[in-house]
Amino acid sequence: MKILTFTGSSPSEALKKAKAEIGDEGLLIETREIRKKALGRTALYEIVIGIDGNNINTTYTNRVKPLQEQKPLKQESEDVLFDISSAATQISKIASVTDPLYEHNSMRPTSTSSEPKELKEIKAEINKLGDKVKLIQNMFWDEKSPDLESQIPSEFAEIYRLASKSGMDREHLDEIMRITLEHMPLKMRENSSTVKRYFQTLLRKMIPIRREKTPEVGSKKVIMLVGPTGVGKTTSIAKLAARYSYLLEKKYKVGLVVLDTYRIGAVEQLMQYARMMKLGIETVVDPPEFSTALNSLRYCDYILIDTMGSSPYDKGKIEKIYECLDANDTEYQVDVVLVMPSSIKYEDLKLTYENFSSLNIDTIIFTKLDETTGFGNIFSLVYETKKPISYFSVGQEVPEDLVVANSDFLVDCLLNGFNRSKA
Repeated sequence: MKILTFTGSSPSEALKKAKAEIGDEGLLIETREIRKKALGRTALYEIVIGIDGNNINTTYTNRVKPLQEQKPLKQESEDVLFDISSAATQISKIASVTDPLYEHNSMRPTSTSSEPKELKEIKAEINKLGDKVKLIQNMFWDEKSPDLESQIPSEFAEIYRLASKSGMDREHLDEIMRITLEHMPLKMRENSSTVKRYFQTLLRKMIPIRREKTPEVGSKKVIMLVGPTGVGKTTSIAKLAARYSYLLEKKYKVGLVVLDTYRIGAVEQLMQYARMMKLGIETVVDPPEFSTALNSLRYCDYILIDTMGSSPYDKGKIEKIYECLDANDTEYQVDVVLVMPSSIKYEDLKLTYENFSSLNIDTIIFTKLDETTGFGNIFSLVYETKKPISYFSVGQEVPEDLVVANSDFLVDCLLNGFNRSKA
């Protein structure tokens, strides 16, 4: 027997070179890695092939398998592929992986509850194995774990990492972890998927939501949007106006009031929306005109008020809005809604809220959810302030990109990222 060696960047590449030179009649003796992959350098593998001949290279004599155990290259490759395919098939059956051939087939076999005990045990072991892989991915958990009085199980590593990356305040996250560890049954802690579901449920219960409520017969809702410059107040007003006047089961009468006379473009933009939707619109320059504007729109079911944008530090403009509210001598109660972008960090959200809080905020609208990847900052703000969320704005389209707030949507964004199809 004659011994030949072939090299390649992978075993398969070396095998192709061997087949190209000697065909399928050779015997595969050994495969080994002779150079590891490194920066700027590919790996190098060597395969040792034996072919019929009188001259045997004694260097490889001790490594050669008995002839009856050796197989031609072609058969060796086919056997390996068959073994892999067979193993994958068995694992798929055990783990109940969906077979695409049965996806739309009414004859698809159904599982029964009367599975053998051994099969159930194998399934449980496979699930545990998958969970261990997640633990390996979070192998630095001990270094990053929060400094709590009680030791946090490693199964919490994934959920803690996701929440931390989302921008949630560290103190809030650690507090929620304490609550979770205190109330979560021990049996549920053994699996990271179960931990994640429990954590999701806990977060949902902690998010205050203001359910959309339409006006009762003979009454009206007056909603004022306030917030910093450029957060999308005017666009949000247009979305709400279109929703109330066209998208709900009942087509309500909607009127608009503009306090933003500082920015001519904003007035023109809102007037254009009013013309398109055939809505009444009033402008207010001085606080005494505010009540007059509300009375002029008394025939409306909804009155939406757009205000001038201002820096959270511009106390003068915020005071001007407060003077309008204070000058309201009508019977109508004004709901003040703070509009803030989801794309700024928690500390900035909190500072903005504090500077506008003198207006007695009722609810919050978060905009620009399509422009960020972290949503823990939203959770931390409403968790801290206990102010409910009423709507989410997820884009610029009017009126499509407005979502009535619900805790499931926010938690899903927080842990899994924004998904427009779920909006």
